Amino acid sequence: MARIGLEHRRTVFVRLVEWWSKRRYGQVPDPGRVALHNRRVLTSTMLLELSVTRWKALDPTLKALATMVTSGRIGCSWCMDFGYWEFHHQGIDRVKLRDVPRWRDSEVYTELERAVMEYAEAMTATPPEVTDEQVARLRQDLSEAALVELTAQVSLENLRSRTNAALGLTSQGFKEYCELRPA
Repeated sequence: MARIGLEHRRTVFVRLVEWWSKRRYGQVPDPGRVALHNRRVLTSTMLLELSVTRWKALDPTLKALATMVTSGRIGCSWCMDFGYWEFHHQGIDRVKLRDVPRWRDSEVYTELERAVMEYAEAMTATPPEVTDEQVARLRQDLSEAALVELTAQVSLENLRSRTNAALGLTSQGFKEYCELRPA
């Protein structure tokens, strides 16, 4: 259960944010409802999230896996739910998304994907546990721009997941819209 209210007075600004969110996501994501309590935080977060969509140096599958591993390591069920929905709609392999919680034992990942997920976990540890060897491994296959983007993506997901987990946000049911339903 959320540790902060999700309801708001229906101001013009609130109605505008709700309209935009429903148009983009089909519903208003709970982190947006929470952020409506502080308009400056909401505005800054929206601008950041919109600018992140223009990051293109890192392969989308690597970005998705790093994001999902980070969410899982922190234990943010909201982020895992939304991440699955978001990356599914971006065309990321559904099997790879589903196997993230057991990525070390799954056989669906490449060596590079495993290196990215290991790096994301090491970055997410407190304190971070990134080694020179991990970075050297990634530099074999990633450009410097892609490595910087990967690092920023994991940092951003730490911000999202830690915020959502601290405020008690849990799965909102986005993933259920991705599953195939029997005819």
